[in-house]
Amino acid sequence: MKKQMLMIALAFAMSTHAVTAQPEKVASTQMKPVAAQTQAALWASRVLARYHYKAMPLDDAMSEKIFDNYFESLDSEKLYFTQADIDRFAPMRTKFDDAINNEDLTGAFQIYNLYQQRFNDRMAYARNLLKTKFDFTVDETLQLDREKAPWAKNEDEVRDLWRKRVKNDWLRLKLAGKDEKAIRETLDKRYAGYVSRLQKLNNEDVFQMFMNAYATAIEPHTNYLGPRSADNFDIAMRLSLEGIGAVLQTRDDYTIIREIVPGSPADKSGKLKVGDRVVGVAQGNGPFTDVLGWRIDDVVQLIRGEKGSTVRLDVIPGDGGVDAKHVTVSMVRKKISMEEQAAKKSIIEVKDNGVTRRIGVISLPTFYQDFEARRKGDKEFKSATRDVERILGELKKDRVDNVLIDLRNNGGGSLVEAVELTGLFIDKGPVVQQRTAEGRVEVESDTKPGLAWDGPMGVLINRGSASASEIFAAAIQDYGRGLVIGEPSFGKGTVQTLLDLDRFSQSEKVRYGELKMTIAQFFRINGGTTQLRGVTPDIKLPVLSDADNFGESSFGNALPWVSIKPATYVPLGNLKELVEPLQKRHEARIAKDKDFIDLREDIAEVMRIRKENAISLNEAVRRKERDAQDARAKAREARLAGAKDTNGDEPAAAPGGKEARSKVPTPTKPVKTVVAARNSPQQDDGLQADERALSAELAAEKAAKDAKDVLLQEAAHILADEAGMLKTDTRMASRVMPYMGAAKP
Repeated sequence: MKKQMLMIALAFAMSTHAVTAQPEKVASTQMKPVAAQTQAALWASRVLARYHYKAMPLDDAMSEKIFDNYFESLDSEKLYFTQADIDRFAPMRTKFDDAINNEDLTGAFQIYNLYQQRFNDRMAYARNLLKTKFDFTVDETLQLDREKAPWAKNEDEVRDLWRKRVKNDWLRLKLAGKDEKAIRETLDKRYAGYVSRLQKLNNEDVFQMFMNAYATAIEPHTNYLGPRSADNFDIAMRLSLEGIGAVLQTRDDYTIIREIVPGSPADKSGKLKVGDRVVGVAQGNGPFTDVLGWRIDDVVQLIRGEKGSTVRLDVIPGDGGVDAKHVTVSMVRKKISMEEQAAKKSIIEVKDNGVTRRIGVISLPTFYQDFEARRKGDKEFKSATRDVERILGELKKDRVDNVLIDLRNNGGGSLVEAVELTGLFIDKGPVVQQRTAEGRVEVESDTKPGLAWDGPMGVLINRGSASASEIFAAAIQDYGRGLVIGEPSFGKGTVQTLLDLDRFSQSEKVRYGELKMTIAQFFRINGGTTQLRGVTPDIKLPVLSDADNFGESSFGNALPWVSIKPATYVPLGNLKELVEPLQKRHEARIAKDKDFIDLREDIAEVMRIRKENAISLNEAVRRKERDAQDARAKAREARLAGAKDTNGDEPAAAPGGKEARSKVPTPTKPVKTVVAARNSPQQDDGLQADERALSAELAAEKAAKDAKDVLLQEAAHILADEAGMLKTDTRMASRVMPYMGAAKP
């Protein structure tokens, strides 16, 4: 296996606040590039044009793609620029190749400066609209998704779009019971906050957006990472950092403590609580730096530091007002493990005809590995495979009948981990094939003999399962080792590597950042690929995602589906005999399952809204829709409150999401009804997350996490059915799983 770090992750969700080459604050609101950025762009272009899997020259054709991508990244909903603005910069459409080669990015920054001006203009107009009266008896609609809409022809047209946006924001709050004064104050503060956040962006952010317009014009999973983005990527992979163990969030101009990691310095200090406001940070005995109004990633950068060093925080207690007495908290930094993203186990008990089947669930949010620790020979390095192997040992002691690996929303990670994790369930053999741009095919294999788990198993996937998740699920399926359950996966079949551009710098003080670049395509051992098509499950659950807007097939420049020669491998089993009877039992069960009936109703409603792509701005119409939704919600609550647990299912822990804390929210997209697999759509209160009380936000998150996971429970039922079939029909068990030592009555 190659020694270089190979990443096969879903397109890395980078912050728009990431720092790029040579940090520099620009006093003027007019952004300008600096020399290090133009040099970084030139070196990146040379690397991309020569070494990318889909190498494409930087020419006029590429310039046109960069031009369109850049405007799309700035104004995806087409609510700031007008067609006249686009026409104004039309001469640049074929000039970005020359700009990069000549180290002159002035044009790219001029486009951003106009965007900033238009943004401020639109927000000023929105705030002025709050002084007027809206007529909610008029029958007009708001377009929900404008990504495919044309640019507004003129200022009058774009102002009308914003009038409808503001009217919808007002109506949402009105329907939630807010009075006129509260609505006006809430929205005025919201729009002012958008302007404040935009003002915190700097030339480094602009450069990163432009470079990603170039990188993604080649292929969806190629990105430019500034130094801070690269650091965050590394932290996400190794699941650890050096700091104090506090999760931070911005609210108004304050940095709020949102969560405290148990056992961390923040926890052990005894002086920090959720909701406290950090207003100053000091290194050791040095002076405090006032961080009021700072970007969250800049505050985080100050608080993080070398293990064993001291940091002091100037804190206003959350239970006091802004004038409350400050508290100084001194802490020694240490290595913090991000256990929330690590593998977790739970057991679901399923009762069927007086027999209880125990299903062990392992939830894996990402394929993580501490590459540096492993390279240094640390035997205790953090690894998804090591953690899953330990959990499998525990599940054996728990005497479970079947094991389910939950990979929903697992966007990928380390290729090494995908191969080694597969090795826990097969003896030895190929796991995945890689083909380079030159056409050379390499086979990545599990070389460690033996199985950590030789009983039946399954893999639960959804549209958010990508890359490494797809490698694992595909290998399990190709070997006939386990059932794949869920909906078709993302469809990302490409391999990325991180390339440090700093190697081209002439000075240690000048940093160029990194490229996450596609260098190969991976293929299943059967010769097919997951590219575009993803992994098709053996047992299909309801599809919750929108394939037109989410998944590899939604990218216009994704690599095509192709196939190569299969690898030499011997399937361990053949589960086809099980699939049809299990599918029939599944369909019969969910046909009368109230939770599944509710889920399908929610999916149908979402699909209707997506198809219509519009929402009424008539108050009477919206109230009628809201009342109908409330009635459905109350009926469900009453049913759930009166329902008794008749099957003995136990709730299982599943990965929970976190906000992208360093990302400026898009103020232009109306709220859409969404379906969560674990919950019904929530009643719209008209507020954004940071406008609710922190305690209410955390309580809602906990309630969502604790709610019944309908799809996970059904997957457990399917595996319980399988375990029962195998234990009662030993001849069939020997046919479909000849290796399985656990398939005994």
